[in-house]
Amino acid sequence: MTHHADFLIDRTELSRTEVRALPAADSVVLDDGEVLLEIERFALTANNITYGVYGDRLGYWRFFPAEDNWGRIPVWGFATVRRSSVETIPVGTRLFGYLPMATYFVTRLERRPWGVVDVSPHRAELPAAYNSLVEAAPGPLDDQIALLRPLFLTAFLLDDYFAENADFGATGFILSSASSKTALGLAWLLARRGVRVIGLTSARNTGFVEGVGYYAETRTYDAFADTPVEGQAVFVDFAGDPRVVAAVHNSLGDRLAHSAVVGSTHQTDGPVGPGRLPGPRPTFFFAPERLRQRSKDWGGEALNSRIQTALEAFIVENGWLEVTTHTGPEALAAIYQTVLAGTARPEEGHMVRPG
Repeated sequence: MTHHADFLIDRTELSRTEVRALPAADSVVLDDGEVLLEIERFALTANNITYGVYGDRLGYWRFFPAEDNWGRIPVWGFATVRRSSVETIPVGTRLFGYLPMATYFVTRLERRPWGVVDVSPHRAELPAAYNSLVEAAPGPLDDQIALLRPLFLTAFLLDDYFAENADFGATGFILSSASSKTALGLAWLLARRGVRVIGLTSARNTGFVEGVGYYAETRTYDAFADTPVEGQAVFVDFAGDPRVVAAVHNSLGDRLAHSAVVGSTHQTDGPVGPGRLPGPRPTFFFAPERLRQRSKDWGGEALNSRIQTALEAFIVENGWLEVTTHTGPEALAAIYQTVLAGTARPEEGHMVRPG
């Protein structure tokens, strides 16, 4: 194994990977405006696999491009500036943000009033939310932050959107994929506001979902329609399964106050065509759009600090996340295959230290 390595994935066949040696960090020549970021650790979740699956359609391969059929799936994690040609971003600056799976990489960074931004020309057209890096001193919750922040961010923005709309007049919420980390974050935020939440999940994950303690009720997908849901409800779909959406719409009809679809932009028309379901038309929720809006409303710094405060409370109040750390490229290659196969348990969190 080389000291410095880059982890590449075949864009057409996600199970095919390659570990490539990188030159020694000290031998790399930096251009003006470039920094060398040494990657300390990153989270590897099912979310990253989604980036690979929709990589071509949604541009995820474009963040850290590779040649031929190869690609680099982006991950969220911590890195430290080891060499810098940017005066305002000195050596030793530690950052949290979007990274490639490698021991280091060279990129163009600039300091802005709200933080550090990647200004590589090939990233100019990509969503701004992914190009910002947040300065981060080392802390005891780093693993949990890397694993949960990107998903909790969506949950935070959803809760904020519903609160702003007075929960569309509903008394309760129904969340599909209740064991997913985004759904767990939203359920916790809603429960904290005193909202009643029903979680829909598979039989396999029922025990886990009941155990976290923020769902007033847990139902399996099959048994959902057996018991009526009282009052007006909001449905938030994290599963992207048309049958689940249809079951909820058919069961509640006009008592469904709002139906939100959360996921990638390929679901622009909602998971099912218009007019075929009773109740409101499923509406797509695109987190980066809401993030941009709230950044404007509150200012970037205030927004970041609100998210961070809520996230830290979520982590401290919840002990269900079990973090496992994998060190080195071989360990990364092995855990990548496990996550790709989709066999990870909901309470598992995989952290990788690439070096």
